[in-house]
Amino acid sequence: MTARPASSTPAAPPTPRTAAHVTAPTASAPADATAPTAGSGTLTPTLGSRATPQTTPADAVAPTKPSDTAPSPAATDDAPAYRPNAKYVLLLGLMCALPAISTDIYLPSLPDVARDLNTSATAAQLTMTAMLIGGAVGQLVIGPLSDRFGRRKPVMVGVALHVVTSLLCAVAPAIIPLIALRSMQGFFNASATVVAMAVIRDRFVGSDASRLISRLMLVIGVAPLFAPSIGGVIAGQAGWRAVFVALAVFGVVLWLIVWRRLPETLPPDRRRHGGLRTALAGYRGLLRDRHFVALAVMPGLGVAVLMSYVVASPFVLREGFGLSEHQFSLLFAINGIGLVAGAQVNAALVRRLAPIRIVRVVLPLSLSLTVVLLVLAVTGLGGLWGLLVVQWLVLALVNFVPPNASALALSRHGEIAGTAAAFIGAAQAGVSGVVSPLSGLLGGDAVAMAVVMVGASVAALLVLALATPAYRRGGAWTG
Repeated sequence: MTARPASSTPAAPPTPRTAAHVTAPTASAPADATAPTAGSGTLTPTLGSRATPQTTPADAVAPTKPSDTAPSPAATDDAPAYRPNAKYVLLLGLMCALPAISTDIYLPSLPDVARDLNTSATAAQLTMTAMLIGGAVGQLVIGPLSDRFGRRKPVMVGVALHVVTSLLCAVAPAIIPLIALRSMQGFFNASATVVAMAVIRDRFVGSDASRLISRLMLVIGVAPLFAPSIGGVIAGQAGWRAVFVALAVFGVVLWLIVWRRLPETLPPDRRRHGGLRTALAGYRGLLRDRHFVALAVMPGLGVAVLMSYVVASPFVLREGFGLSEHQFSLLFAINGIGLVAGAQVNAALVRRLAPIRIVRVVLPLSLSLTVVLLVLAVTGLGGLWGLLVVQWLVLALVNFVPPNASALALSRHGEIAGTAAAFIGAAQAGVSGVVSPLSGLLGGDAVAMAVVMVGASVAALLVLALATPAYRRGGAWTG
């Protein structure tokens, strides 16, 4: 990778480099763009594969807070390559993890919510579905706003409103208001996810983006490792309503980190102006690109496999197999390790293999394992441990799909990166939101969960095979 040194003085424009497999954005960064300094917790330029120490002139003054308007280079095919430092990965990872944390910390409380609000398990699961659908709508709205107003302002407003809705969820008197508030929470959570993905597209393309997204999955993967246990302890000590107070506290912490550390990666001269008509025109352009649409839908189907497990597991494991809250949280954490392991193996593979090739191998393997899981659930062979082992492998494999498909989709339409990221996020949240409650409607047991996993895996493979001509030709299409 090549890099532009970080300093407080204007940087010279990079020597153009080309990449035939991606479509370059029409807008480029101005020549006087200033790269963020490593000390600000943003990007650390590198030469080769290792970070190179940078010297700063004595009279240079690093900013104490990122500017809302400071220009920064666009991640086009002609832009320099950057390597994010650990603080930058952690920041974007926390932003992307906000919906996951809002889901996982609440999971152990689902049976308690059903009992306390005198409702059914299916109705309690709808609080999860509502958040996912709200997130899908939020992505579609907030994405174009981030292309118009920049990256920082939408996420700061969205996270602040996440705090408000979390506190309102804590005092919800019945299941219907709770479902409505969870949909609003999902809407505002989307600001963090869509802006994080847009920032990635502002800086990176292709395999670089895929590696970064995979590293973000390490941060996101911490949510299923610890959030259910934390949520279980909070609910056990103070009731399920206290879980939403904890979410509000997390939102406050995230807002402060974003305010202090997130740079503005979309300078004013690259922002899109216009209202609803401009936003709709952007979405029409995306819909006309069938390759983009296929790649945008695939992450949603991959996440649908995961979410069918997430939504059904409290009832399958706690009520079906009689596990305690502590045992459930422990098993959930073990599966979280599988998610993290899959993401990190993928981050290593994309250095050597094109992302599309990885997806082409992983999807058939994932489908085969979900079929095995269904057979075990129907026959009872292997008992609980048989289900858990195969389920762990399924979740580890399916976690290869979202980062690779998302990175390939983000490599297109860079001139409207926020809108493109919103479309991908909306497709992901929408598809998984529609699919995930099906296990509850089909009975809520292990068989129903496995059936939904098989269906989502089949759909993902069909999308890849039918909507991508290069796949049918056996070519190495990379976006």
